[in-house]
Amino acid sequence: MTPTLTPPPTEAPSAGERCDRCGAAAKVRAVLPGGGDLVFCGHHGQKYAKDLEKVAVSILRAED
Repeated sequence: MTPTLTPPPTEAPSAGERCDRCGAAAKVRAVLPGGGDLVFCGHHGQKYAKDLEKVAVSILRAED
């Protein structure tokens, strides 16, 4: 069986997405080199910003 690759997300989190850490409304998406992504609320996005900038391919923020 051949694996199917899904392209990494290129948009900021949508209104229905929730923070991977606490479940609040997602405001930040960090796209990882392996193609996965993490979404965080504004609080956790800011808390982890320095670490995310070191490893993420891109960081996308939702507009308020």
